[in-house]
Amino acid sequence: MARRDYYYDPNAPAANSIAVAVSAFIQDDEGRILMIRRTDNDLYSIPGGQLELGETLTETAVREVREETGIECEVTGLIGIYSNPNHVIAYDDGEVRQEFSICFRARHVSGELHVSDESKEVCWVEHRDLDQMSIHKSTKKRLDHALHGDATPFYT
Repeated sequence: MARRDYYYDPNAPAANSIAVAVSAFIQDDEGRILMIRRTDNDLYSIPGGQLELGETLTETAVREVREETGIECEVTGLIGIYSNPNHVIAYDDGEVRQEFSICFRARHVSGELHVSDESKEVCWVEHRDLDQMSIHKSTKKRLDHALHGDATPFYT
């Protein structure tokens, strides 16, 4: 399903839904960041997805990382809670979702990189290379908080 992000866009459609989503910021032993290139909007992002019934938020983060990247991880902390009503995501089925995402810090445990239905590329990225990648502003905010923020989680 295709999607389009609207971020502080006066022409954005009105939100008609909200869903709990999570993402995970993971670095390997060399400090590289685990990134995916999404199939639905062709942008680079940290792995993540929607909470399913019967899961905890951390279980969702671990599952989504595994499904999208092949990497097993362990959640180690909270980076922030992002609930900006000026960021909506429009899907081609008519859903327009207000952003609500919880970003965790996680530790790489094991696994081999692989793509999925949601990720057409999976890679470990050097911090200095992020500026050359096509990354949505909301993901850049999470990366900035993960790399440069203090121990207090961000929240909006």
